[in-house]
Amino acid sequence: MADADADELYAAMDWLLAAGHLQRSLFDQLNLAEISSPDFPGERLVACFNPLLAEQRARRREELLRATEQELARLARQVAGRTKKPLKKEQIALKTGRVINRFKVAKHFQLSIEDGVFAWQRSATSISQESQLDGIYVIRTSQPQQELAAGDAVRGYKRLADVERAFRCLKSIELRVRPIYHRVDDRVRAHILLCMLAYYVQWHLKEAWAALLFQEEDLPALRAERDPVAAAEPSPTVQRKKATRQTPRGLPLQSFTTLLRQLATRCRNTCRPATDPDGATFHLLTQPTPLQAEAFRLLGL
Repeated sequence: MADADADELYAAMDWLLAAGHLQRSLFDQLNLAEISSPDFPGERLVACFNPLLAEQRARRREELLRATEQELARLARQVAGRTKKPLKKEQIALKTGRVINRFKVAKHFQLSIEDGVFAWQRSATSISQESQLDGIYVIRTSQPQQELAAGDAVRGYKRLADVERAFRCLKSIELRVRPIYHRVDDRVRAHILLCMLAYYVQWHLKEAWAALLFQEEDLPALRAERDPVAAAEPSPTVQRKKATRQTPRGLPLQSFTTLLRQLATRCRNTCRPATDPDGATFHLLTQPTPLQAEAFRLLGL
């Protein structure tokens, strides 16, 4: 979501809150509700409430308020200490601006600035109004209800994490395609195509090897059953994997990287009989370990 879109949504949420259409009571029974705003005609707004996010935002706001108060108190002592040559109102305002905007909570303070005088206090009204939105976020969609339910819209939004994970995989974690020095358009497109093909192969390998890896084995089905807003809880399968660190067949569980390392130890040796140094050579594959054999079996090899 672009910053401009986010600002528009927050403005719409403030309007709905002031108009009484968006209240915490909406989430007493469910943690999501569809709302509407004249700022977004023809679009559905799905408001979600996450209590963990609410606690996090409240805690973070309090930390920022306290940090700002420490800076304001330091400035107040500085102003009060200038008795021989008091600071002018403009000088105090300039210093205050540098302090009050540092932690982005200026709207939560009421300031009183005069020549040689500086006082401040928290704005209880502003803090209370913002706290009403703690833990609430809004998802926009133009898809009609019959094509996309509210819960599925939230699930689709959360799937953006898969895209971010894919980029991390491409850049640094597993595929490591950086640095990139291409400048010709055709080479850039070719490089991106190869990266996408590599990730496509990796995705299929992870799906096939899910039983050997520390990951969910039936993730699409689990996502369809889970609460779309609440934080996902590990399934019994994942909990068993973390506890035993073994497959039901007793094989050690792997990450994708360590499994590839295990498979890389299998090799093909070129042999020649010792009794016939000048004879023909032949190739001999090393015997697969139980883990390698299971990985090949899952791939249908």
